[in-house]
Amino acid sequence: MGALVTLDLPADSPIRELPWIITIGPLGDEDEWDPVVCGPYERPHALALAQAVVADEDLMAVVEPLLPLADVEAVRAEVDRARAAAPHDLDGAADDGDDWDDDGSEPDPHRVPPIVPPSEEEIRAGFARIAATLTRGG
Repeated sequence: MGALVTLDLPADSPIRELPWIITIGPLGDEDEWDPVVCGPYERPHALALAQAVVADEDLMAVVEPLLPLADVEAVRAEVDRARAAAPHDLDGAADDGDDWDDDGSEPDPHRVPPIVPPSEEEIRAGFARIAATLTRGG
């Protein structure tokens, strides 16, 4: 039997109306494979699909809202809210998250170099293209 993880929301939460995604991965450490991310779905559909997939298998499904944030500042604000809500590290160790070393070594092929973020108009146009792709089925 698998596990389903999601937010516990009040019935009137506006978050329920957002698009939702499902991330499915191994339940334990024995299996090692890349998780599968699917969606977007309406919340009830995401929960039902995730529950059906993990019901008889050792899988974990995380069902979470997809935040359609349309600019860099909105994304930064959401990251700041998440950081503020996270438990603080009690041992005092800090991770500044700065993994961009300029030590002359070979670049890591898994790192993405910094790029100019898209404008809000470009992002909203992308939302429209995604919606069109979803409604035509591919």
